[in-house]
Amino acid sequence: DGMTLNRRAVLVAPLAFAPLAACASLPASVAQPGQTVWTFDRLSAIGGEVTHVEGAPRIIASPFGPAVQFDGVDDALFIADHPLAGAETFTFEAVFRPDGGAFEQRWLHLAEDEAVVAGRPLIGTRFLFEIRVYGDQWALDAFIKGPGYNQTLLFPDRLHPVGRWAHVAQTYDGTTYRAFVNGELQGEAAAAFKPQGPGRASVGCRMNRVNYFNGAIAEARFTKQYLTPDRFTGVQSA
Repeated sequence: DGMTLNRRAVLVAPLAFAPLAACASLPASVAQPGQTVWTFDRLSAIGGEVTHVEGAPRIIASPFGPAVQFDGVDDALFIADHPLAGAETFTFEAVFRPDGGAFEQRWLHLAEDEAVVAGRPLIGTRFLFEIRVYGDQWALDAFIKGPGYNQTLLFPDRLHPVGRWAHVAQTYDGTTYRAFVNGELQGEAAAAFKPQGPGRASVGCRMNRVNYFNGAIAEARFTKQYLTPDRFTGVQSA
């Protein structure tokens, strides 16, 4: 995240990690204990919260059932919920299809309502899922920011084809922040993460309505505990 790329250091993947043979998967409608599941099968409500719809996102068919498609121009959903508020460790998963387009796309933003947290400065405490597009390929950009931490996981040498469904995840185990695509570790960094307070979310763009997403989203899944890739429960891409 950040309004310009050079404000955050781009990390280089420290090691070549062996790909996982397979990841566990469950139907999108099944939530495990301690999880919140957002299924993008309608525009009117996501995760039990009424959505504020901007632009003209639309429902499409996907291999996992209905999904919401965003045009990369002005389509967005705003949701009055921060499903990872209070989590000390976490697993944040999503199933999406990036379709190329602009270089910087911020497609799932969780933000703490800092104004209601007494004594805390306004620093933009948040989680973000983003991508960077390189022609017909993309790299995942995961980001967390809060009091005492500001960490990007972006690895431009780990590229994936546009136009295909993918499962992505970011996790924190108490010491280490990690990012995954289709169960494969993209990279990691030490982080002094602290729980975030209640807030809200934007889907299809950054909260301040920039960096719109061109593609589709089928599911997001939020677990207030650390899961290893063999325990990821989001719908997996083929």
